[in-house]
Amino acid sequence: MNESYEERLNKLKAILEEGNAVFFGGAGVSTESGIPDFRSTDGLYNTEYAYPPEEIISHTFFYRNPEEFYRFYKNKMLFPKAEPNACHIGLAKLEQKGLLCAVVTQNIDGLHQKAGSKNVFELHGSVWRNYCTKCKKSHTMYEIIEKEGVPKCDCGGVIKPDVVLYEEPLDDRTTMGAVRAIAGANTLIVGGTSLVVYPAAGLLRYFYGKHLVVINRTPTSADSGAELLFTENIGQVFANLRI
Repeated sequence: MNESYEERLNKLKAILEEGNAVFFGGAGVSTESGIPDFRSTDGLYNTEYAYPPEEIISHTFFYRNPEEFYRFYKNKMLFPKAEPNACHIGLAKLEQKGLLCAVVTQNIDGLHQKAGSKNVFELHGSVWRNYCTKCKKSHTMYEIIEKEGVPKCDCGGVIKPDVVLYEEPLDDRTTMGAVRAIAGANTLIVGGTSLVVYPAAGLLRYFYGKHLVVINRTPTSADSGAELLFTENIGQVFANLRI
C-alpha cells in the first residue's frame, strides 16, 4: 500500500533526527525561486536561441565567441535578485541544528549560502565568482552585469565566470570534499535533480549509508533504491518538515 504524504513526511523527520545527513541537489531546488531549470518544458534547453545552449555554455564557445556567450549568459543564467525558497532555508536550519553535514549542489546560483548554509560543495561553480583570464583578478557578478558586451578586466583580459562549462572538468578539491561528505553520511537526500548530468550524478555511488531519500517531481535512476520517495514540490516538503 502506498504511504500517504503525511506518513512519508513523518518518516523523513525521524530519519533526519538521526543526524549525519547530506543533501545532493540540482536545478529543481531553485525553480521555486524563479530560476528556470535546464530540461523542463520552459527550461533553458527549450528556449529558442541562435545556438543550442549546450554549445553556447561550452569552453570552446566561450573562447571562440565570447560576445554570443555573454549575450546568452547575461540573459539566461544570472538572477541576482533571486531569493532562497523553503528548501534552501530548511536545509540551512537543519545544518544549524547539527542534523545536516553538507550540501552538494549542481547549482551555480549561490542560494544555499544566501539562506545560511555553510558547508556547501558547488560542483559546477558559482555565478558570484568571476576572474580575469589574463591576470586572475577576481570580479563580482554585478561587474559582469554592468559591463557592456564582453566584460573585461582593467588589464584588458576577458573576465570568465567561475562556473564549470561543458568540456571542462569539475574542480578536484570540491569534488573530493563532496565525495567524503557523501561517503560518510548516514542519510543522503537527493532533491530537485534528474540525475542525468555526469560526472556530478555519478557521486551517488559513493553513498554507503543507511537511508536514501529522493525528492523530485519526475522519476530518477535512484528511485528504485530509495527508502522514501517524494514527487511533491521540494519546497513544500521542507516547509512541512518543521524539525
